[in-house]
Amino acid sequence: MDRIFSGVQPTGNLHLGNYLGAIRNFVDLQNKYECIYCVVDLHAMTVWQEPKKLASNTREVTASFLAAGINPESSIIFNQSQVLAHAQLAWIFNCVARLGWLNRMTQFKEKAGKQRENASVGLYAYPNLMAADILTYKANHVPVGEDQKQHLELTRDIAQKFNNDFGVEFFPEVEPLIIGEATRVMSLRDGSKKMSKSDLSDQSRITFTDTEDEISRKIRRAKTDPEALPMDISGLKSRPEAANLVGIFAALSGQTSSEVLKDFGGRGFGDFKPALADLAIEKLAPISSEMRRLLADPGHIDAVLADGAERARAIADPILAEITEIVGLVSA
Repeated sequence: MDRIFSGVQPTGNLHLGNYLGAIRNFVDLQNKYECIYCVVDLHAMTVWQEPKKLASNTREVTASFLAAGINPESSIIFNQSQVLAHAQLAWIFNCVARLGWLNRMTQFKEKAGKQRENASVGLYAYPNLMAADILTYKANHVPVGEDQKQHLELTRDIAQKFNNDFGVEFFPEVEPLIIGEATRVMSLRDGSKKMSKSDLSDQSRITFTDTEDEISRKIRRAKTDPEALPMDISGLKSRPEAANLVGIFAALSGQTSSEVLKDFGGRGFGDFKPALADLAIEKLAPISSEMRRLLADPGHIDAVLADGAERARAIADPILAEITEIVGLVSA
């Protein structure tokens, strides 16, 4: 059976983009694949994290997994730091990956910006840790957004170089899974920017903890243009805010953008936004309610993570033992 690995950083304030781009798809995939879902707390540490907040955010992401419908009995849910194989394999990959490969990673340039010289080594090298996350389990499919495709290509390069360097056919070829509409959800205030928890405006995103009134208000205030919705998808090309809202409606309703425009094409946003708000509330309010219930019992969340980590180690440790033998590391 094909094995899926994917992770979400515990940086707090999960939003609609996280749900549509990742977490919702995790629920669907668990019925088709062997799924390993990781709260990647080591990745979060590539930028400063207040320790208590990091722990809280780790539980919040876990609660979102459970509330959205991921079954911890059929899928493996754990936090990255509990499985040491991730960090051990990342160091081996630090010695396999080439400096020039990392220099081409656009996300580092975007995140470090003008503070490149002050960025952590972890932020620079974290694509190697991402490769280790995946290959620790010999996963062959990874659901990713468009912005992660470059890192997945690096994972493939590292796997291929490892196999070539040591004369083995050990690591599989990893394939991306890009699923459905709205895999890249944009800001409600600027359709040219990705929806992000780091945006200074809370009005730019719908979060998992928003109330029904807050969801409705944010959609009602979302930036649009004065034109009616077009009759077909080609009319959205030069209208980023309209395209974003139509894409969100499509993803939440299980339709394509073209199908949404069959119903709403020619109509104004005065009709469309209330319909979108009602749909978003229908889909997200039950998740928010269940998250609040789960977060009131952190002991249960910790138990889910501990069980998942034990099951993850049962897969990862034998694979890591083979890797250490291949590269010549002596172990007891």
